[in-house]
Amino acid sequence: MTTFDLDEISARLARPDDEYRLAAEERFAALDLPRRSLGELQDLAGWLAAVQGKVPTQPLSRVNVVVFAADHGIASLGVSTLPAGTTERRVRDILDGTAPVSVLARQFGAQVRVVDLGVDAAEDAFPAEVSRHRVRRGSGRIDVENALTREQAEQAFAAGMALADEEADSGTDLVVLGDLGVGSTTVAGVLIGVLCGTDAAVVTGRGSGIDDRVWMVKCAAIRDSLRRARPVLADQLDLLAAVGGADFAAMAGFLLQCALRRLPVLLDGVVSAACALVAQRIAFRAPEWWRAGQLTGEPAQTKAYERMGVAPLQDQQVAVGAGAGALMSLPLLKAAAALLAELPLPAPPSPPAAPTVSTALTAPEAEVSEAEVSERGVSEAEVSEPALFEPQPDEKPGD
Repeated sequence: MTTFDLDEISARLARPDDEYRLAAEERFAALDLPRRSLGELQDLAGWLAAVQGKVPTQPLSRVNVVVFAADHGIASLGVSTLPAGTTERRVRDILDGTAPVSVLARQFGAQVRVVDLGVDAAEDAFPAEVSRHRVRRGSGRIDVENALTREQAEQAFAAGMALADEEADSGTDLVVLGDLGVGSTTVAGVLIGVLCGTDAAVVTGRGSGIDDRVWMVKCAAIRDSLRRARPVLADQLDLLAAVGGADFAAMAGFLLQCALRRLPVLLDGVVSAACALVAQRIAFRAPEWWRAGQLTGEPAQTKAYERMGVAPLQDQQVAVGAGAGALMSLPLLKAAAALLAELPLPAPPSPPAAPTVSTALTAPEAEVSEAEVSERGVSEAEVSEPALFEPQPDEKPGD
């Protein structure tokens, strides 16, 4: 029995404010621009207005990349080209600021935070701030055993929710969700496969760049793991314990709590897509608070986005993980927010000036006004044309 009331989470989760999206559309319509000339940026701006509850939108000045790191026992089957210890090294690269995500974050003005949920490393391998939410070292081999116990899955889920609260309380405007872990794309394939009701071949991708032989090993591992996943499909925490991992459970809790706290999230690769799909099973409205940053080329990711009705912003095929690919879409979101907030509305048209009527006559030959014409009963033709029988100066009467 779970300590979480997942039904209550679903009931509490509201949709973004549609009235602000409509207000954003009206603001764009009022601009002195051709209709829909800003393309998809207008839709992005409308989404930001809805999740922020503001028109004009506020700038995305505090963007954080949160990277969930863990190792997976399924990697012992050789489903990845990455050797053991890779996750620990890549976490250190982030801490040193030399990882791809660190370089891109500096470029785009974002901060990077890495969280160790289950890296296969010593307890003191990383600073305490990084490892304070660690659940266990590595995880079980999901084709033959559970990744976590039920209690560990709940612990990781709660850790993710707590991390979301920390981000919301600190004033973060947008979270880019990243992941690190050898074997994680295999786990993601299992979760997406069971939630979408597909077989292993449909959701098995190339991950770290595996060849055909390793792909067949990976496909078999996903097939065997799907058999273990189907009996626990009804309970999402049991599912995460059986065929997920500490990082997956934490990301699912993180995504749901971000939606509850009205904190928008930008998804990265197939792992964040799998966690988003799990979270959607708990609260069907939750995906409205997220956007997919890009496609990585993993078939399972495409399948998950199709199921959630989420359209990726780009197709950059960046599969390095840790949120690097999603960061490439951050300039699009910043541009959308700036355009909605800063484009000036056209000034209202000035009222037409009242006509000025002059009544002064400057010469005897001045024209007679229409009012005078009316008073005298003289026709307009009589005023505008000389009399036909009026004597001329040089003529005598009778000539």
